[in-house]
Amino acid sequence: MGDPSVNELFSIDSLIALATLTSLEIVLGIDNIVFISILSGKLPAAQRARARRLGMLGAMLMRIGLLLTISWIMRLTAPLFAVLGQEISGRDLILLFGGLFLMGKATFEIHERIEGESPATVAARSAPTFGAVITQIMLLDIVFSLDSVITAIGMAEQIAVMVTAVVIAVGVMMAFAGPISNFVERNPTIKMLALSFLLLIGVMLVAEGLGQHISKGYIYFAMAFSLLVEVLNLRTRGRRDHGHAHP
Repeated sequence: MGDPSVNELFSIDSLIALATLTSLEIVLGIDNIVFISILSGKLPAAQRARARRLGMLGAMLMRIGLLLTISWIMRLTAPLFAVLGQEISGRDLILLFGGLFLMGKATFEIHERIEGESPATVAARSAPTFGAVITQIMLLDIVFSLDSVITAIGMAEQIAVMVTAVVIAVGVMMAFAGPISNFVERNPTIKMLALSFLLLIGVMLVAEGLGQHISKGYIYFAMAFSLLVEVLNLRTRGRRDHGHAHP
């Protein structure tokens, strides 16, 4: 007879949980890919792919580390203190500060692209280092993945199922991070949509940290609709430019 733990891992319930968690991790990783494409775009072209790979591998290890510290994760949901009658937990603090960081980062990037930078500002501001970009990717992944980790703990009973789902999801994200990043870099309007997406995610995280639940489905639907409209605009402009090039 086989090992009971192995048999349980490949049971119907475990496989269903694995498929569900993998899908959840991939969907929740969309905003992570967008953020990585924005950060890696600030590096020289030769370093961008390596930054994405290392950042996502580091993020995967951190996510697995969170899963392996289940007892600590579950304590994050316990109230630490109350402000104006609102109980605040460790999870709330992480979501709150992470959301504020995202809002500030996205607002700064949007302002930079709309207003531009003066030559003096460009000369004074040093380009981000490779290590700084990797660090930002990994730190923000904690914020992005905290909810999915807590959800995974609630949905699956076996650590092996949770870890396998994370590894598969990160593999899929790594496969598509390059094409998505290149597409965002080639199209400034898409980059602006991506930054607006990050701003919305930041607002949602702050609201979650303050105890106000906002379904991510609304944000994903709004951004998917906006992306569809912009893709149609890009195709229309491409056909028009092609027509002008070949009268």
